[in-house]
Amino acid sequence: MTRTNWIIIGLAYILGLLLSDLIPEGTSGMGLKQWALLSLILLGLVGGMAIASQKLPLTIKILPQVWLGAGIVALLAGLYFQWRIPQPQHNDISYQIRQSERQLVQVSGTVLSEPRLNDRQGVKFSLAVGKMDGEAVSGKLYASLPLLQGTGIYPGQQLNLKGVLYLPPAASNPHGFDFKQYLARQGIFAGIQGTEAQFISPSPNWGWWRLRQRIVRSQVQGLGSPVGQLVSSMVLGGKAVDLPRDLRDRFVAAGLAHVLAASGFQVSLLLGIVLKLTESIANKPRLAIGIGTLAIYLGLTGVQASILRACLMGVAVLIALTMETKVRPLGSLFAAAVIILLFDPLLINDLGFQLSFLATLGLIVTMPELLKRLNWLPTAIATLVAVPLAASIWVLPLLCYQFNTLATYSIAVNILTTPLITVISLIGTFSAIVALIFPGVGSAIASSLFYPTKLLIFATDFCNDLPGNTWAVGQLPLAILLGIYGLFVLVWCSQWWQKRWWLGLLLPVGAIMAIAYANSTQIQIAVLPNQESPTIVIQDRAQVILINSGQANQAKYSIFPFLAQQGINNIDYGLAYDNSANSADEWLKISQRVPIKSMFAATSKNLPPTKTATVGELPEISTKFAHLTREHDLNLIHLHMANANWLIVSKPENSATRQQSSQKIADYIKQHQLTSSPPIIVSSGDIATPWLELLQPQTAIATMDQITPKTKELLRQKQIEFLDTASTGIIRWSPRQGFIQTTDR
Repeated sequence: MTRTNWIIIGLAYILGLLLSDLIPEGTSGMGLKQWALLSLILLGLVGGMAIASQKLPLTIKILPQVWLGAGIVALLAGLYFQWRIPQPQHNDISYQIRQSERQLVQVSGTVLSEPRLNDRQGVKFSLAVGKMDGEAVSGKLYASLPLLQGTGIYPGQQLNLKGVLYLPPAASNPHGFDFKQYLARQGIFAGIQGTEAQFISPSPNWGWWRLRQRIVRSQVQGLGSPVGQLVSSMVLGGKAVDLPRDLRDRFVAAGLAHVLAASGFQVSLLLGIVLKLTESIANKPRLAIGIGTLAIYLGLTGVQASILRACLMGVAVLIALTMETKVRPLGSLFAAAVIILLFDPLLINDLGFQLSFLATLGLIVTMPELLKRLNWLPTAIATLVAVPLAASIWVLPLLCYQFNTLATYSIAVNILTTPLITVISLIGTFSAIVALIFPGVGSAIASSLFYPTKLLIFATDFCNDLPGNTWAVGQLPLAILLGIYGLFVLVWCSQWWQKRWWLGLLLPVGAIMAIAYANSTQIQIAVLPNQESPTIVIQDRAQVILINSGQANQAKYSIFPFLAQQGINNIDYGLAYDNSANSADEWLKISQRVPIKSMFAATSKNLPPTKTATVGELPEISTKFAHLTREHDLNLIHLHMANANWLIVSKPENSATRQQSSQKIADYIKQHQLTSSPPIIVSSGDIATPWLELLQPQTAIATMDQITPKTKELLRQKQIEFLDTASTGIIRWSPRQGFIQTTDR
């Protein structure tokens, strides 16, 4: 078989894994229907590509038997993927969790990963469990501890951990990050919120983590925090370094996430140093030294997918030099990807692996063409522009699909910061090598990077402060994503398409415009999960109303993802009518990312710098289809939208006012004759019986799990539809479709 045929077979294997991951599974894995669907899709894709290879004016022709083999390999890849998905054993600790009560338990086990800071300023790590309350169990836990309790925990350590067991939640947003699935792919099916840890054994004397700590401490000593951690992250990768969350988020928002993920550049740098130092040595010892160096670097970084890919391509370069043959970058890339996915097929859904593969593919197949078109520039400047542009072309569609947002200035900021990134990576890598032997000298070398790194941080912050730095594009359909990459492949392989490459831009631009138009005509109400009071987004075509911000991290994990999925870039009215369900910090975060035209709140203290009024001054808010009034004496909002009435009721602040508030709301219902047009009730607390007796609502929605069994039984008896964001995630309603199922939890 030719090299091209092997590439086709390798691509078929990757395609089989991708489709197996994308097709939704049943409760017990892929059933007959799922396998039939997978087989039909693979048959159609492989058959279509076989016909296209014969009909289209491609530069390469593929024999029919190669396509047949590719189809068989793709189907076997789907079987292999399903076989490798972790499943809990019969005595897995997740089976010991009783959801009806909080279980305070003591578990014993072995620490598997280095502790990292979480969003609550505690530490998180994975733990292989052996016992729970003295009984033998199996499995792994996602563990968290307060910062002081988690200090001094290292991989390989034995410890006792006291805390509360829980089952990880699924995604609350449609197409959002699924924490439950993320852990399950690592073989973790339960978590523990720890309160106390006791060490059974001391920390191991040796481990890759000790060498990583030696490098990070040396660079932090020379540069301070967080500059030192940033340099270490650029050298060793973000997963090997505990980089502050806010700094990481700023780089991601600017489109510079790849800066924090060491990969090809660092491997190329190491390989260049080794080849230069060993140029007088025989080929076989030189090969051994090169492979050994890459293996050490891989161990230091913690075997991250992007670095493993780069190291495997580096090994291919070493082998080619030893055998005195020409290096084929494209073949090396696909071979590295297939080898990695043979060992761990579940990495196919790892975003870091996907982005690393696509960025490298862009550099191989697109950068030479860009350099030809930039030949009027000096070579150094042309390369400076072509490298980030080639990588960005291939990764931006995937980033838009995953995050529903586009970093508007990402290409420009990547071009401008490439010289800084190159210098920091070069000197930072040299500092890390020296720090392994002489930490003090490594610190001195790293200290020279203080101003370049501060300049990089300044450029990132400057980009993030520009108006419109992040643009919500809405949810990109999977079919459109596949179509975009299909066009990229045609431009790469077909001479006809290469001459008309600009046609490849029509689909993504047209798709984004179509999605933006659909979002601008949306009429819907969305109730987001919130543990305090209802957080609600009302869309009336181009006008948007946000009710309540929620407390800590509600914006990051609930509001921002939903606004991005809906393509919302501006909020017309922000309404903070309940102190317990709002945070000045959260509103500030929201206003910095999504401008708020008018802000109304119970207090104007520390609110975002927008037009502000207190709730006592709140006028009736009317759009074309929505009419919203706020009852100042009650924690109540009455919303009339598209011939439907909604009562949004906040939880009373204390039990003393609960009964009084319930009676006032009942009086309001009578006064406004809402019994003749039964409303939809949204409540963060229990739904009072008097309301149900008066209203006979068509639907009752709870934003937290505080509905008593008595109320649930009453709802069932009266045949009132009951929805709960704690179990179903975001609840959406539109005049045409009614309630829309968004997640399957």
